[in-house]
Amino acid sequence: MWIYGRNPVLEALKEGRARRVLVARGVEGWLLKELSRLGAEYTLVPRIELDVLLKTTHHQGVAAEVEEPRYATLEEALGFAEARGEVPLLVALDGVTDPRNYGAILRTALALGAHGVVSEERRSAPLSPLALKASAGAAFKLPIVRVKNLPRALGLLKERGLWVYGLDVGGEKTLGALDLARPLVLVAGSEGEGMRRLVRERCDELFRIPIRPEAESLNVGVALGIALYGVGQARGVG
Repeated sequence: MWIYGRNPVLEALKEGRARRVLVARGVEGWLLKELSRLGAEYTLVPRIELDVLLKTTHHQGVAAEVEEPRYATLEEALGFAEARGEVPLLVALDGVTDPRNYGAILRTALALGAHGVVSEERRSAPLSPLALKASAGAAFKLPIVRVKNLPRALGLLKERGLWVYGLDVGGEKTLGALDLARPLVLVAGSEGEGMRRLVRERCDELFRIPIRPEAESLNVGVALGIALYGVGQARGVG
């Protein structure tokens, strides 16, 4: 598959995943220097060639052919936490289908210490070039798990000792009222519909992020970012 954008391509090169790199003629010199520093062999092409290949003009003048990102298992995500000597912290998404949102959530999850992002096969944005661009390389570094049934997966994680906290505008508690030192899964639903009933029923607690009354809601990625930051602060991380 082809990915595009400066950060995703540079991260793919750092991870050794890029097979072929195309660069539009006329890009800034620093990008060419960085590609050379990373040992990339690249081909200069007319910008219109990238436009046609990628079906977008928002490629920032660079693209790379890479292997499809590999999905992880729940066990691998938990193993990622164990390898770091950290208390597990996973994010579960129920119905987040916008690829930009999905990619941004991957980026935020990696930056704020989550050990994996879990979603359902049929109810999630794909790991498309657009999502990969929004993730800024996080998709190559963070365990990304796809499951057939999210409520069942949450049940399995609970059996492994994780507590499931659902982000819900109607939640009775705020994040500060919860025990954040436990092994956790933070669950968020789609912006339009929120969590499904079966997913909500799997949650041990529902919590909200207080906002001013004149604002109706937060973007799901922003809300998760606030929650992940709060968990990190409670655990003394950062």
